[in-house]
Amino acid sequence: MSQHFTHDVLIVGSGAAGLSLALRLDPHLRVAVLAKSALSEGSTRYAQGGISAVLDPGDSLEEHIRDTLEAGAGLCRPEAVRFAVERGPAQIRWLQSLGMQFTPREGHEDECHLTREGGHSHRRVAHATDATGRALEETLIHAVQARDNISVFENHIAVDLLTAAKLNRSPQRILGAYVLDRGSDRVQVFHARSVVLATGGANKVYLYTSNPDVSTGDGIAMAWRAGCRTANMEFIQFHPTCLYHPKAKSFLLSEALRGEGAKLLLPDGTPFMHRFDPRGELAPRDIVARAIDHEMKRLGADHLYLDISFKPAEFIKRHFPNIYERCLSFGFDMTREPLPIVPAAHYTCGGVNTDLRGRTDIEGLYAVGETACTGLHGANRLASNSLLECLVFGEAAAQDISQRWRQWPVAEQLPDWDESRVTDSDEQVVVSHNWDELRRFMWDYVGIVRTTKRLQRAKRRVDLLSHEIDEYYSNFRIGNDLIELRNLVQAADLIVRSALQRKESRGLHYTLDYPKTDDSQPPRETLLTPPNYVPPASQDDAPVGTSTDKKRDTIA
Repeated sequence: MSQHFTHDVLIVGSGAAGLSLALRLDPHLRVAVLAKSALSEGSTRYAQGGISAVLDPGDSLEEHIRDTLEAGAGLCRPEAVRFAVERGPAQIRWLQSLGMQFTPREGHEDECHLTREGGHSHRRVAHATDATGRALEETLIHAVQARDNISVFENHIAVDLLTAAKLNRSPQRILGAYVLDRGSDRVQVFHARSVVLATGGANKVYLYTSNPDVSTGDGIAMAWRAGCRTANMEFIQFHPTCLYHPKAKSFLLSEALRGEGAKLLLPDGTPFMHRFDPRGELAPRDIVARAIDHEMKRLGADHLYLDISFKPAEFIKRHFPNIYERCLSFGFDMTREPLPIVPAAHYTCGGVNTDLRGRTDIEGLYAVGETACTGLHGANRLASNSLLECLVFGEAAAQDISQRWRQWPVAEQLPDWDESRVTDSDEQVVVSHNWDELRRFMWDYVGIVRTTKRLQRAKRRVDLLSHEIDEYYSNFRIGNDLIELRNLVQAADLIVRSALQRKESRGLHYTLDYPKTDDSQPPRETLLTPPNYVPPASQDDAPVGTSTDKKRDTIA
C-alpha cells in the first residue's frame, strides 16, 4: 500500500517561485513543499545577477516596460509585463523585510547598489554581490522553516498529477499527485485542494547548460500529460557566457560582468560585438549568443573569451567575489587574463500556459516561475526579469489560492500507486543511453541556430525515444532517472513541435530557412494543445489564450 498525505496546497518545487508562494499563502492553510533534492538545490541558488526593479529616481516603470517589450521581440503579453514591472519595487522591500541583505550603494547604506545588464536602458538590477540567488534562496528557506503550517519533503520527485478526469470523475479539477520518495524508492500519494507547479525549466534537455541537474522540465511535462496547454516552447535562451573548462560543468559568468564593462574577444584578442549590434556587449542575450555562435563556427573555435582584466583588481574582487574565487579554482585569474567562454542553454521562456494569477487549464492547478508561460518574456527574456517573475506571480497565485481554496474539497479516496504488473529493470543502460542521445541531438539540431531539416531529424528521434521510454515505463519499476528522462523527452517534443510551427526568426528562435522576422501580420504565440485538453468551464476560469480570448491569436 502507498503512504498517503493530505494538505490544502501541494507545491512541487523549492526555488524562489515555490517558496515565496508558500510564504504568502493564508497561514491557516496546510502546505507541503516538495524538493526534488536538498531544499536549497535548484536554479534559484545559481542565479548570479539579481532582481530587476525600478528603484532609481532617474529610471521609470515605463522604461522598464519598454525594455522588456523590446527584448521580447513583439511576443510579450503587455498586460503581464506591466503587471510584473509595477510590482517589482514592492518585491525588493518584501525581501528586505525578511532579512535579505542586498549590496548597498557606496555611501548610502539604506539604498541598493544597482547594476546594469544586457537590454536594460538603466541600472535597475538589485543584487547581493554576485550571488543573489544564493542569498535569496537562503532568506526564503529560513522564513519557510519558521512557519508551522509548511511541511518540507526533501528528496521527493513528483511522478504525475492526479486529476478528476484521470479518475473518470467530474468536474475536471486537480486532486493531488503521485510522488516518489527517493530515499525509500516508494511512490506516495499526496492529496491536495490545490497543486502548484514550480519546478523550473527544461534546460537539461541540452548537452551544455548553465542549469543544475534538477532542471528536467518536470512541471511542464506533467501539466501537458494532465491536459494543460503550453505556449512558446521554442524560445530557449542560451546564456552567452559560461566558463569553458572540462570540470566547470555549468558555471555561469554573470551578465553583470558585461554590465560593468567586460568585453567579448576573439581568440586573437579582437573585440567583435560592435559588428553585430550597436549596443555591443549589452545587446539582448539572443543577439550576443548568436554572435558568439557565429564567430565560433566561422573560426572553427571551441570557445571565445570574456575580458574584464583591464579593471582594477580590487574592483573585480569586490563586485564579483564568488566568480573570482570559482574561476581561480579552475586556474583562471580574471584580474589578469580573459576567461574562456561558450554559450549554454540557460532559460525556458515558454512553459505551461497561465493567466496573471498563475491559473492553468485545470481548476486548482497553478504554475509559477520558469515552469509557466505568463507572457512576461515573449520571444526572449530580459536579464534579471526571471527572479522578478517568480516573486510577482508567486504572490499573485498565493492570493488567488487563499481566496478560492474552500471551493475545492480534499479528495478523500485516491488510488494507491499500482506496481502489480512491473518488475525491477535489469537494463538500466537503456535509460542512461537514451538520456545521452537526447541531449546530444537536441544540442546539434535544436540549438542556437536551427533549420527545418535539423528539426525534422530531431522530431524523428524524439518520437523513437518516446516510444522506447513509454514501453520501459510500463514494464519496470520507476526510479528518479526514468522519471526525469520521461519528462525531458516530453519537453523536447514540445520544443521541437513549437519550433517547426514557427516559420520565421524571432527572438531566441533563429532558423536559416526563415532568417527574417515576419512583420506581415501581428506576432503570434505558439500554443500547443494536448489531446486530453478540456476547455475551462467558464471564461473567468480560463487562462489567457483560450479560444474565448479575442485579444490573442495562436498558431494552430
